[in-house]
Amino acid sequence: MALAALAACRRDTRTPIVLYSPHGRDLLTLIEKTYEARHPEVDVRWLDMGSQDVYDRVRAEKANPGADVWFGGPNLVFANGARDGLLEPFEPSWSGSIPPESRNPQKLYYGLYRTPVVIVYNSAAVPAEQAPRDWDDLLDPRWKKKILIRDPLASGTMRAVWGTILLRSIERTGSIDSGLDWLRRLDAQTKEYVFNPSILLEKLVRREGLLTVWDLPDTLFEMKRGPLGYFFPSSGTPVIDDAVGLVRGARHAAAAKALIDWLGSPEAQKLAAEKAYRLPARTDLPPEQMPEWARDVSTKLVAAKLDWDRIGREGPAWMSRWDREVRGKGK
Repeated sequence: MALAALAACRRDTRTPIVLYSPHGRDLLTLIEKTYEARHPEVDVRWLDMGSQDVYDRVRAEKANPGADVWFGGPNLVFANGARDGLLEPFEPSWSGSIPPESRNPQKLYYGLYRTPVVIVYNSAAVPAEQAPRDWDDLLDPRWKKKILIRDPLASGTMRAVWGTILLRSIERTGSIDSGLDWLRRLDAQTKEYVFNPSILLEKLVRREGLLTVWDLPDTLFEMKRGPLGYFFPSSGTPVIDDAVGLVRGARHAAAAKALIDWLGSPEAQKLAAEKAYRLPARTDLPPEQMPEWARDVSTKLVAAKLDWDRIGREGPAWMSRWDREVRGKGK
């Protein structure tokens, strides 16, 4: 009894580091356990939510930040956070090992992983030779009401996909109207907009839908548990700079900077690739040190060239139009 009372009174003296992140339980638990084992003086805590939800929460808490590290999400969402004054300048030691376009000029955020978007299908229900290989294949009548889509308003990944479609429309016609028409046709094919990414892939495994569009890391994770296959769209797909940044006003800024510095280290980048299917943003890691799946990506991926600044600036208005004029109105 006395020992139990003593233990109950003993305070945890570790320094907490709070992460807001869309990266999911698997990667977040891996980061937590690995970093705490190397730094027993630190207590890594995290909240898992969609990338748009992270942005909304950090913005709502601007006067009294609850997070120390904004860990993960598309660069275009981070760009909005930078414009809103939500991030603190900080340059990690690995910033020179990522491409210049992955570094925010004001040193507010940095690309940590590269996340491609893929077309995913239930491989037990759809033979590989019949699965869609490009974006327009999703409009084939055979897939009517068999497509599941992550809710774009809550997902930075899907905002990047919608941005890709609408930018192509601008390049071809000078406006987003034809792109909205394409999304309207996709809406007609869509059975459901799913709010949670884990539920999205679970529904696909259970054949509540046969196709979706989602990011490669989550897809590779789910392939260990269910019958899924994927293809990189042949005409090009968005490759998202999955970023990290220090929250302005972080309560534990020094500890947060040390964690960010470790996240981009060769050790952490290789660990995330091997255990969590994250493609490193660093360009100085020898290919032979990467897992086979990562080497395979480099031979098959066609990355779309995108104006991320324009998607960041005009994307919110585009999404508003999509929500008003397209969602649920496809024919």
